[in-house]
Amino acid sequence: MSKRRTRRPSSSPTPPVMATQQPGRSMEAFTFGEPVPVLSQREVFDYLESMHNGRWYEPPLSLNGLSRVYRAGVHHASAIQVKRNILRSCFIPHPKLSLAGFTGLALDYLIFGNGYLQAVQNRIGGVLRYDHLRAKYTRRGLDLNQYWWIAQPGQEQELPAGRVGHVMESDINQEIYGIPDYVGGLNSTLLNESATLFRRRYYENGSHAGFIMHITDPTQNEQDIKDLKEALRQSKGPGNFRNLLLYTPGGSKDGVKLIPVAEVAAKDDFLSIKNVSRDDQLATHRVPPQLMGVMPNSTGGFGNVTEAAQVFDVNEIDSIKASLLAMNDWAGEEIIRFTPYKLAAGTEQASQGDQLR
Repeated sequence: MSKRRTRRPSSSPTPPVMATQQPGRSMEAFTFGEPVPVLSQREVFDYLESMHNGRWYEPPLSLNGLSRVYRAGVHHASAIQVKRNILRSCFIPHPKLSLAGFTGLALDYLIFGNGYLQAVQNRIGGVLRYDHLRAKYTRRGLDLNQYWWIAQPGQEQELPAGRVGHVMESDINQEIYGIPDYVGGLNSTLLNESATLFRRRYYENGSHAGFIMHITDPTQNEQDIKDLKEALRQSKGPGNFRNLLLYTPGGSKDGVKLIPVAEVAAKDDFLSIKNVSRDDQLATHRVPPQLMGVMPNSTGGFGNVTEAAQVFDVNEIDSIKASLLAMNDWAGEEIIRFTPYKLAAGTEQASQGDQLR
């Protein structure tokens, strides 16, 4: 006979002892907002290339976006403008290239990393003048000596071959268009703009009075709460900064509490974000802060402004001049010439007097 084995009834494990919870008083914790990647998209610049549509190559970066970023931040625009002003002050006008035409060429080169001139011929085939072509609307054709003008959608024009001169900033990923050097600091420029816009809306919307009003006083009735809500609602928006009186006879001093949400933190973050993003932009453009009208935070200041301007001219302006002078090779004549950058005599004398002191 086979032996029957008696099986014990299976029993589920004994659940751990939980603390007794009162119904209706459970605590809930949750998170909100989707995670935003910060560094995962940095490698996209390693794959930048110029795509074409069968007629011309598209720039690897949006030229419309670069034009909008130009005035997004005060320090970003000021750094570009001080370089443009120095170049314009050193430029020697040519009978075939006006000061306005060179100013547009230099500004496009600083903002987009590309600058274009078009040779306008006379009736006998000679060059009458050189006009500035806006880099935002100029594209390079599949034949790199061919250029297109695309200012108006649907009315693109193929420019005459050989009549467009092109100077561009070097790039490590492609050789069709230039990429400006400040691309690495665009996030700081946009962060500076976002901080300014947030601060402006912070005051316009009346959100600076943000707090949580915690009322535990049992003497308040429903009508009092409605009246208080209406009074708080009217204290925001236009005409804010109003005083509010709350009278609670018989109530305790802790019956009504105000818990600030982000007022103090917003002020501190605003100043720190503005300062840090400003320093990043100055480092990206390599412009001394005293040349941009930046006020020093310490009593020591930024040092001698004359020496800073001279070093800036040698390290930055001379390099930009060398790039723009390449346009002479295309034109076959010296249409771009510069005088040495020199400060006013009074400024140099004042600087020497400060050093003697």
